[in-house]
Amino acid sequence: MPLDTSTYSLALLRLDGRRWNELRRLHGQVSTQAAADGSSYLEMGNTKVICTVAGPAEGRRTGGGGGEAEVRVEIGIAGFSGTDRKKRGRGDKRISEMQSTIANACSSNLFTHLYPHSTISITLHVLSQDGSVLAACLNAATLALIDAGIPMSDYIVACTAGSTSSYASNDENADPLLDLNGLEEQELPFLTVGTLGAGERISVLVMESRMQLNRLEPLMAVAVDGCKQVREILDRVVRAHGKKMLSSVAT
Repeated sequence: MPLDTSTYSLALLRLDGRRWNELRRLHGQVSTQAAADGSSYLEMGNTKVICTVAGPAEGRRTGGGGGEAEVRVEIGIAGFSGTDRKKRGRGDKRISEMQSTIANACSSNLFTHLYPHSTISITLHVLSQDGSVLAACLNAATLALIDAGIPMSDYIVACTAGSTSSYASNDENADPLLDLNGLEEQELPFLTVGTLGAGERISVLVMESRMQLNRLEPLMAVAVDGCKQVREILDRVVRAHGKKMLSSVAT
């Protein structure tokens, strides 16, 4: 079916047909793997992630953490997930940074003091990459942790935002873009923002490219607004799964 462009100019459309403030299709599922304590499957556009959670369980701790549970994150990126067909090993620097970011975000959100001397393991498998990989991993981890029944203060949801102008061009009239895809991330400066709950409390902020300081605040505002939209979608997924479980118990 051809794209209907009768209501707005083609000059305002991005490569995939979206306007600047539109999210890509976001699809989520909960309890996708019965053997895991918690599991989820998430699609953000063509970025696809599977997440499983094990624990809280007693395990060997790598360091002193007092009376709180330790959150461990492991990310595996399939060699066929991207266009470069590059297989990333466990020692890859970018994967290590993503694991640390997700572990820190989840540790600050979960009630780890309820499970002293135990370990919560989060395993993420990236099946397809098309931008917003860190945001998709954070959103998938949130769904899997909810499925595992681990107490938390609120949802951690994430989204990306970028600028239509590169750092070198220094265009003061550059416009913000919400939820960048893979091609846009390769060409444009962007950041990933994660918020806690439905408010504007930022728990994750990662920027992997250079950007003028005067662009940072409007991009963060756009990303926070996108996080609010993502939270509504994830909340509907969780509530729909809860209704399904209740109906199965009632019957």
